[in-house]
Amino acid sequence: MAELVERVDEEDHVLAVVERGEAIRQQWLHRVATTVCRDPEGRILVHRRPDDDSRFPGRYNWLLGGAVNVGETYEAAAARELAEEIGVRTSTRLVFKYLCHGAISPYWLGVHEATITQPITPDASEIAWHTWLTEAELRDAIRSPTFVPDAQEAFTRYQALTDPPALPRGE
Repeated sequence: MAELVERVDEEDHVLAVVERGEAIRQQWLHRVATTVCRDPEGRILVHRRPDDDSRFPGRYNWLLGGAVNVGETYEAAAARELAEEIGVRTSTRLVFKYLCHGAISPYWLGVHEATITQPITPDASEIAWHTWLTEAELRDAIRSPTFVPDAQEAFTRYQALTDPPALPRGE
């Protein structure tokens, strides 16, 4: 069965309901919701996609998520994806949203955060391997070409929002 998404414009307003595959082939904007999963110590969940995955096989990512379904909010999609991908039901908080040009197709990306306090049960069809990294460890690792390119851009934006501003020299 085809996955249906909302085709949206540059302002993130709905234009039509389309198949996700068609949106990607036609380079139509649609919506994707992702979540930065942190443990109580602040570490970030990093995972590797399965080698047989249709998108970015064997690549690493620090975001969990997927397409926003028709009529679904970014927050609801982010929470649904966490339940599907790691077996955790928890609330998510939208951190930022931006128009991502994407390696395979453009889309609006909603980046959320969630603190994961319960054990995770990764879906093997979505996650081949996982670990928890500190932000400093992730900052070093994400430079690797083995990371999903869109995840690298999102990390740069995330860091700009979450890092405290540097003080001018002498202050």
